[in-house]
Amino acid sequence: MNSVDDVERIRAYIDNVYYVLEVLKEKELDKKYSKLIEAAELYAKDAEYYLSEKKDLFTALACIAYAEGLIDSLRYLGLEEIDWKPLSSLLKRPKVLVAGSFEIIHPGHLFYLREAWKKGRVYVIVARDKGINRFKNRDPIVPEKQRVEVVKDIRYVYRAVLGDEEDYLKPVEEIKPDIILLGPDQWPNEERLYEELKKRGLGNVKIERLRERINEGIYSTTSIIRNILKKYCSC
Repeated sequence: MNSVDDVERIRAYIDNVYYVLEVLKEKELDKKYSKLIEAAELYAKDAEYYLSEKKDLFTALACIAYAEGLIDSLRYLGLEEIDWKPLSSLLKRPKVLVAGSFEIIHPGHLFYLREAWKKGRVYVIVARDKGINRFKNRDPIVPEKQRVEVVKDIRYVYRAVLGDEEDYLKPVEEIKPDIILLGPDQWPNEERLYEELKKRGLGNVKIERLRERINEGIYSTTSIIRNILKKYCSC
């Protein structure tokens, strides 16, 4: 068991567990049963670790199978109906592309990535330092290499790459996404972006925009910066 197909199947099993966990977390379960959910999530994280870091497919499969068993125990106890997705649909999940600076990871980023993950397998283009300087008229807070490494470790992300310094659509051409999900405030105009994609042979890409956003607490890089300055800057 070490083929690409085997890896993708195990990834599909892991995605299936996370889908169900997202649903169960929104429900109010008795505390003693919520421990089962916590344990299942830990086994799912172990499965990701063994699959991605250790390349140990057998252990990854064992971990995710145990996570599935813990979740299914809720069904056997008559506590919850578990809606497992068909493996065939998970293996055919569309590529969903998102992009951003991701300077200081905050709940707004996680919400954006989670919504993308619900639509398919998430590919992220992380803005280069030069791009942040050009569009925001300031140097980035965190260097690009650190930003992309942090994004790679977010559970909802399948793959993260740095953008191109000269041609922002070059990584899009390489990834060939099925869907591009724009954030509520991101600058690309959907129609203009679609026309540019058509010129590059990517006319089949569906462009969507996330209309809702988190409005609780500190949910943007700008608000985090302002909060830090307010609390700690004496100038």
